Amino acid sequence: MVRQTRHQPAELDNIDRKILGALSEDSSRSYAELSEIANLSAPAVHDRVKRLKRDGVIKGTVAVLDGCKLGRTLLTFLVVDTSSYSATRELLKFAERPEVEELHTVAGDGCVLVKVRAIDTEALESFLMEIQSLEGVRAVRSYITLSTFIERGPAPIPAA
Repeated sequence: MVRQTRHQPAELDNIDRKILGALSEDSSRSYAELSEIANLSAPAVHDRVKRLKRDGVIKGTVAVLDGCKLGRTLLTFLVVDTSSYSATRELLKFAERPEVEELHTVAGDGCVLVKVRAIDTEALESFLMEIQSLEGVRAVRSYITLSTFIERGPAPIPAA
């Protein structure tokens, strides 16, 4: 069997999508529960989940935590403009920081988009100073979130 590349969509049928939808709602569901949803036996569901993991469709099983209840109430998106590719790559050192939830290279006005969830404005300011002190960082624009209406991963619907 040919393994999927990162950008090549996996071949999914409607049963796979039912399983993925159920797991995306609650990843702690048992194979027995999933088998009822998918109308398959539990061993058949287990085989499908194993394949979905092997093919990289399921990247991990995690608990979705509430940042505010963990004391990280200040959600901010940063657009970082760098002068070179090496400066952009230098930002990857922030990937291990607990306040960094996402880090993306982007097209447009900036080079890197960083989703940061800080404890307070002082912690955010300290984080911003670290980024701004990197050689090759030309500018950082901050967008502090006031309300979050939806925050989720991709839905297992057919690609258009």
